Amino acid sequence: MNIALIAHDSKKELMVQFCIAYSGVLSRHNLCATGTTGKLVKEATGLQIQRYLGGSQGGAEQIVARISCNEIDVLFFFRDPISAKSSEPNDMNVLRVCDVRNIPVATNIATGEALIHALERGDLDWREFIKV
Repeated sequence: MNIALIAHDSKKELMVQFCIAYSGVLSRHNLCATGTTGKLVKEATGLQIQRYLGGSQGGAEQIVARISCNEIDVLFFFRDPISAKSSEPNDMNVLRVCDVRNIPVATNIATGEALIHALERGDLDWREFIKV
């Protein structure tokens, strides 16, 4: 599966810790991420990650474009709903495209763990059976 990673600045360390904890699962999939998030995760885990531009430079939009083209199967978007900066990815644009394309998305650690365990069990293979 193709998995995308995005994290607001205040959630980048949480994303790194999450990816360290679940590197075994993530290593079996194709990963991409916005610039700094991808750099931090790669440095901490050694996972192979295709990096896009930073979130403030259009990296989230690059991932949204891949979602729109059915090239992303799962999104982990650890966001800060309280103190997000205006330069960070627009949550609603990202979430809207995921809803339109039926892409499972985790926006916090609780949904992230639920989604990673579903990935580990193979519960997300439903996309093979439908056209989106």
